[in-house]
Amino acid sequence: MVRPRRRIGVLALQGAFREHIAMLDRLGANGVEVRLPEQLEGLEGLILPGGESTSIGKLAVEYGLVDGIARMAREGRPIWGTCAGMILLAESAGHPDQPLLRLMDISVRRNAFGRQVDSFEADLSIPALGRKAFRGIFIRAPLIEKIGERVEVLARLPEGGIVAVRQGNLLATAFHPELTADTRFHRYFLAIAS
Repeated sequence: MVRPRRRIGVLALQGAFREHIAMLDRLGANGVEVRLPEQLEGLEGLILPGGESTSIGKLAVEYGLVDGIARMAREGRPIWGTCAGMILLAESAGHPDQPLLRLMDISVRRNAFGRQVDSFEADLSIPALGRKAFRGIFIRAPLIEKIGERVEVLARLPEGGIVAVRQGNLLATAFHPELTADTRFHRYFLAIAS
């Protein structure tokens, strides 16, 4: 019997949602664009993409998505935030205009490395993905400044800054795996979703 393709939602309000959908489709999952609360039904997981965190947060509030995303987290369905998505998952982000889901016990600093021109790439050691380094692409990236006891650090920059974490069914990365050809982080998320 053929198993149906897993339905993984990608919040499609703004930002790099198409790239995540392409990566999911490449891995045999069914990437679904999510813009309205009813589109969260039946999903096996959800990705909150990079983009402009304040815009994404305000649109999520305006379209009534916040309660549905929080319910998914409570039900144990995996949620992964990349860059701006990581900011949305955080308990605090040090900015009064930033809507937050407050689902992960992390504090983040927005634009921790400077402006767009200060974007960079770095090889990251991520034991959960194997021995080979993962090339992290950081674009106006946040940095995790504080984590709670239940949060597992998955990756740090060579200087020690925390850039990837997991808290049960919740995953957050300061970088953009969807902008690389490396499928390992998406495979890791799909394993949580199975």
